Amino acid sequence: MDESTAAGRRGACCAALTRSNLALSALGCSILGLDLYTKAVVSDALAHGESVAVLEGFFNLVHVRNVGIAFGLFADAPSWFRDWALPALALAGVVVVLALFRQTGQASALNRCALPLILAGAAGNLYERWLEGYVTDFLDFFVGAYHWPAFNVADSAITVGVGLLLLDSFRRPGRASARQGQTPS
Repeated sequence: MDESTAAGRRGACCAALTRSNLALSALGCSILGLDLYTKAVVSDALAHGESVAVLEGFFNLVHVRNVGIAFGLFADAPSWFRDWALPALALAGVVVVLALFRQTGQASALNRCALPLILAGAAGNLYERWLEGYVTDFLDFFVGAYHWPAFNVADSAITVGVGLLLLDSFRRPGRASARQGQTPS
């Protein structure tokens, strides 16, 4: 079998998987399970505030509790806002993504893969926020004095999912045909 035939079969296999709601649901459930598992392991293994160097000068495992949203935004907001408004917004986001996921029959493969990632990430953070009142973050990357806020598997899934949606928005066939139909002025 030549290389182009093998690539075609791999592409067909990937396309078939992304058309399957069962496969996409399994992806989302796997990400959600991994997120909740890693948060529990970190909470059990490290005391709150503890840090362990993994790659000196670049990556630590930490145990921090984020009462805000991404990157600690709204951490200083009134408790009613953190305890009720943030979870309500996250729940609304989950409902919107679920509705979009149900309507993705004709969506691109990138779009169909993005939604379970976003849904799993939002659900993982929402579950912990509702249960504990905070989200456990533990992945800590930095270079010298430049420090990225700690994050978790759910945050990573949301970021990758949003990135896939953005990438997909630039690859839409309608954009190319619309440009081709324009005449230069």
